[in-house]
Amino acid sequence: MEPFLLVLLLALLCLALGAGYPVALAIPGAAIMSIAVAALAGQLLADDPNAYFVHGGTPGEWLSAGVTNLRRIYRSDESDVLIAIPLFIFMGLMLQRSKIAEDLLLAMSQLFRSFRGGLGISVVLVGALLAATTSVIGATVVAMGMISLPTMLRTNYSKQMATGIVAATGTLGQIVPPSIVLIILNHQLTSAVYKANQERQSLYKVASGELMMPSEFDVASASVSDMFMGALVPGLLLVGLYILYQVVVAAIRPDMAPASNLPRADARRLVGRTLLALFPPLTLILLVLGSIMSGVATVNQAGAIGAAGATVMAGYRLCEGERRAYWPVLLAALATCAIWIVISLFDVNLRKIESAQNVLGVTLAGIASAVLVYAVGWSGWRTLKKDRTLKYVVEETTKTTAMVFAILLGAVMLTAAFRAFGGEALVKDFLASIPGGFWNKFAVVMLVIFILGFFLDFIEITVVVVPIIAPIILADPAANVSALWLGVMLALVIQTSFLTPPFGFALFYLRGVTPPSIKTTEIYKGVIPFIALQLVAVGLVFIFPVLVNYLPNRSLLLSEYAPPTTNPRLQVCMENFVARKFESDGAEIRSAIERMRRADLSTLPEELRVDFRRGLTAAERAFAIMQNIKQGYVEVAEAAVSYRPVLSRVRGVESDIRRIDDAVSKLNIAITQSQRAETEEELNDLRDDRARLKIRREELMAQIPTEWSAMHEEFSSVLERENNARKIFRRSVDDAYEPVKTAMILLADTGRLKNAAPQFRGLSLLVQSGMATSTVDNINKAIASLAEISGTSQIRSQLYKVKREFKNESPDANWAREGMAKAVVLFEKEVTWREGAIDQLRPQIEEYDRAIADTIGLRGQTRLPDNIAEEIAVCISNRRDISLHF
Repeated sequence: MEPFLLVLLLALLCLALGAGYPVALAIPGAAIMSIAVAALAGQLLADDPNAYFVHGGTPGEWLSAGVTNLRRIYRSDESDVLIAIPLFIFMGLMLQRSKIAEDLLLAMSQLFRSFRGGLGISVVLVGALLAATTSVIGATVVAMGMISLPTMLRTNYSKQMATGIVAATGTLGQIVPPSIVLIILNHQLTSAVYKANQERQSLYKVASGELMMPSEFDVASASVSDMFMGALVPGLLLVGLYILYQVVVAAIRPDMAPASNLPRADARRLVGRTLLALFPPLTLILLVLGSIMSGVATVNQAGAIGAAGATVMAGYRLCEGERRAYWPVLLAALATCAIWIVISLFDVNLRKIESAQNVLGVTLAGIASAVLVYAVGWSGWRTLKKDRTLKYVVEETTKTTAMVFAILLGAVMLTAAFRAFGGEALVKDFLASIPGGFWNKFAVVMLVIFILGFFLDFIEITVVVVPIIAPIILADPAANVSALWLGVMLALVIQTSFLTPPFGFALFYLRGVTPPSIKTTEIYKGVIPFIALQLVAVGLVFIFPVLVNYLPNRSLLLSEYAPPTTNPRLQVCMENFVARKFESDGAEIRSAIERMRRADLSTLPEELRVDFRRGLTAAERAFAIMQNIKQGYVEVAEAAVSYRPVLSRVRGVESDIRRIDDAVSKLNIAITQSQRAETEEELNDLRDDRARLKIRREELMAQIPTEWSAMHEEFSSVLERENNARKIFRRSVDDAYEPVKTAMILLADTGRLKNAAPQFRGLSLLVQSGMATSTVDNINKAIASLAEISGTSQIRSQLYKVKREFKNESPDANWAREGMAKAVVLFEKEVTWREGAIDQLRPQIEEYDRAIADTIGLRGQTRLPDNIAEEIAVCISNRRDISLHF
C-alpha cells in the first residue's frame, strides 16, 4: 500500500502543477491529500487510520510535522540567513526599476561595438553584473533581451549567436553570487549535513565497532558566505568560457559577430558614460560581496547594505538632471567614510564606555549614523515619489518573498509525507541498487535534477528534492564530498537545465521578448554551444573540486578565526607538507637540531632543561617516524588493491541485510498487533513475507566471502599501523616543540618580570611591617600582576600562602615573613636565570625555532603561517577517500 501512496503523492503534485495551480499551493496540497487518503485507506482496509504510515504516528501528527519542523528550524539562530532573501530581491528590483541596470547595458553595449565580437562580450560582462544584482533568471533574460537583442540584430549579429548569448548570460544569476539560489541551497544542505553525519556515524560504528567516529571523518559543512565564495570561481569560469567562445567565433566567422565602428568623439563620450554607469552597480557588488568574504559583515548585514545602497543609487538615478540630485549620495558617502574613520580611531562599543574618549567616539559615530540614515531616508522618499518606484519594489519583493517561504513551508510538508510513506528508504534502496559505486549514483542523481529543471523552478527543486538526496550523497565515505561542492554542482546542473531545449525556462523568457522574425528553432540552435560550455564547466568543477573549495578554505585559514593547527581535519595535509619539507630541507633541520644539542643549556631551570633535551631527541625521531608514515601509506595503498573491491561488495550485502532486518522487524510488529490482520489469511501472508525475507537474508549472508573476516582483520592491522605512526608523529613533534615554545614565551616576558621588581620589593617591606589589611590588598595586586607573566606560578603559589596567613584571625607574622622571603628568592631566581638565558642562549633558541617552526613545530604554532595556509587550503580542498575506514 505504501508504494501506491508514494505514487499518489507524486501524481497529485504533477497533476496540480500541470493544471496551473500555484506551486505554493500545489506542493502542500499534494501532501495533505495523500495523507488524508492514507488515513482513509487505513481506516477502511485495516480498521486503523495509522496503518499505512511506515514510521508510525497519526495522520494529524504527519500533517503538522512539516509545520512543526519549519517552526523549529526557523526559530533557531542558525537559520536567520533566510532574512537575506528579501534584502537581495529588494536590491535587484530597485536597480532594475530605477534603470541603473539598463543604463549599464546600453552604455557598455555601445562602447564595445567597435570591436569584432565586442558587443556580445559586453553583453556577457554586463549580464554577469546584472545577475549578481538581481539573482533572478527571468528578470535578467527579459531585461537583456529587450535592451541588448535589438542592438545586436541591428549590428548584423547572427540570430542564433545573439539569442544564445542573451539566454546563456541570463542564467548566470543562478551561480554568480550573491544569489538567492545559493542561500536556499545552503539552508537545505545545512540540515542535510546533520543527517549525513548521523548516517556516517552509524556506518563507522558498524564497520569498526567503535562508538565514536573521529571528527576528521565528519561531513564538511558550509556557511552562506562559503557558498558565495565557492560559487565565485565557477561563475567567473562560465563568464570566461562564454567570452572565449565569442572571440573564437568572431575570428573564424566574422559574419556571426561583426564589428560596428563609432566616431572617435562618440567613443570618448561613451567611455565616460560607461564608467559613470558602471560605478554604481559595481560599487554595490563589491560592497556586498567584499563585506561577506572579508568577514566584516554577515550575509544578512551585507543584504541590508545592498538594499540601502541600491535605494541611495536609485534616488540619484531617478532624479538625474534635477537640482541637488546628487546630495543624498554625497551625504551617504561622507557619512560612511566618517563612520569608518571613527571606528578606526575610537572604541565605539556601548558596553565599554569608560572614558571621555569613548563617549566622544560613540557621539561622533551616532552623528555620522544619523546622517547616513537621513540620506537613505531621503533617497527612499525620492523613490516613492518618482514613478512610485519604491511601492512597486516593495510589493514585488513581498510577493516573491511570500512565494519563497510558502514554497518552503509546502516543501517540508511534502517531505514529511514522502518520509511517512517510506519514500526516503525507497530512494536509498534505489541508489544502493545502482551498480558501479558512488559516482554512478551521483551521475543518476544529477541526471534526475537536470530533467526536473525542465519542469520545476530552482526553488521547488532545492526545497523538495535536495533534502531527500543530499544526505545520501554526503554520507557516502567513498567520495567524501563537501556540502559546498555539492551545492555548487547542483546549482550548475540546474542552471544548465534552464538553458536546455525544449523546456528550458530561460528559453521561454527569451521567446517572450524576441521579435517574430526569430524562430524558436533558431533560439534552440543558438543555445547549443553554450550548453556545451556549461557542460565543460560542470565537468571541470566535477574533476577539480578545488575550484569550489579553495577560496572558502583559504579565507578560513587566513582569517582571524582560523582553526587551531591541531584541528583533526588539517593533520593529514600538514603531515604531507612536513614530509615534503623533510625531503627538501632535511639536512638543514638535522643540522639545526645538532647545533642546539651542543648548546649550553645550564642557564635553564632543571625541569625545562630536561624537557628541552627530551624534545631534541623527539625532534630527531620525527624523521624516522615520518618514514614509518610513508611506509604505512604505501602498504595501505598496496593492500587496498585487492581489499577495496571485496569491501565494496560486502558493505553492499550488509546494507541489504540491514534493510531486510528492518523489514522483518516491522513484520514482527504487524503480526503481533492483531488489529493489523482481520483474517487468518492476511496473517498467513504476513508470516509468509517474513519467511521469504529470512530466506533472502540467508542467501545474502552466503554471498559474503568466507575469507572476509580474515581479510578485514589483516587490512585493519595494516591501516592501524599507519594511523598509529601518525599518532606517534603528532605526539613526538608536540613533545619536541613544546619546550622551545615555552622557553621563547618565558624569555619574551623577562622584561615584564623585571618591571614588576619594584612592586615586589615594596610588597616585601610591607609584609615585614605586618599590616594585615593593606598587605592582603597589595598581595592580591601582585598576584594579579604576575598572573599576566608566564612562568610565575610558583611565585604566585607562595604569595597565596602568605595571603592566607594574613587572613587568619591571629596571623603568625614570623611565618609570613619567612614565606615572603621564599617568594622573594623565587622571584630573584626567576629573573636571574632568564637574564642569563637571554644573554647566552636566546639567539641559539631563536635560530633553532626558525629552523623547525614550519615542520616539527608546525602543530605548535598559534595559527598556520600564510604561505603554508595557502598550500594546506589546496590540499584540504581536494577529495580524500576515507571509505577504507568504513
